[in-house]
Amino acid sequence: MTNSLAYALAAAARGWHVFPLAPGTKVPPRGFTSWAAKATTDPDQLRAWWGREPYNIGIATGPSNLVVIDLDTPKDTADLHTGADTLITLAADRPIPETFTVRTGRGGTHLYYTAPKSIHLANTTGTLGHLIDTRAAGGYVVCPGSLVPAGPYAVTNPAHAVPLPDWLAVLLTPAPLPPQQPVTITLGTDRRATYLRAAIAGEVERITRSPEHGHNNALYQSAVALGQLVAGRELPEADVTALLLDAARAVGQPYGEACRTIASGLRAGARRPRTVAA
Repeated sequence: MTNSLAYALAAAARGWHVFPLAPGTKVPPRGFTSWAAKATTDPDQLRAWWGREPYNIGIATGPSNLVVIDLDTPKDTADLHTGADTLITLAADRPIPETFTVRTGRGGTHLYYTAPKSIHLANTTGTLGHLIDTRAAGGYVVCPGSLVPAGPYAVTNPAHAVPLPDWLAVLLTPAPLPPQQPVTITLGTDRRATYLRAAIAGEVERITRSPEHGHNNALYQSAVALGQLVAGRELPEADVTALLLDAARAVGQPYGEACRTIASGLRAGARRPRTVAA
């Protein structure tokens, strides 16, 4: 039995859904698509996968009912604060219970918690603060027993994963979307208006037809495209923002994340204003 297979089987025995990552990397092998659906706890499937190559190991956090707090280390040598420092400051006198813990290849820390049943938590980047990301529904983490160029992923606390502390669950709960109002952008009936209507419809369709793990990227691209028209004074920014938020709502994007993505895309689009001939 290879070392990575032993770790994959151990993770599956905990009820965590496992899938292969390309050797020496953090990404699935080329051609291995739909990793969330293929991730499994079936020992026979794991033996078949790891019988081919000494893959690294991924754990699909959503199917595994996990929320993993990723405490990173700074890449900038002038930055003296780690994600662990941020979490300690954030916690103040609130508990950070011991749980299954992994040291990452770069010397960071993964804290594994079981996900709350009453709240749908997705991945976050920076929501909890400097150098803290989380992986939950829609995400995955690199499992111990994996080796990347920066170093190995290793268990530092083999305890059972305990429930995510309530105070962290509250901080990670997405802000509710505001009441939905119909969004209309008033345009004329000439060729210019026809073009703008088609542009708007195309960008909304780009978002609503994007794959499950591509919603945020599609939202950003659409914000850039419509942001060019906003910068060219062809469309009102407030209406475009509201329209994009509606599309983000339709595919289940968290409100706060969608707002940040749209604002970033509009800023990028503003660098290349676009106008439409009458």
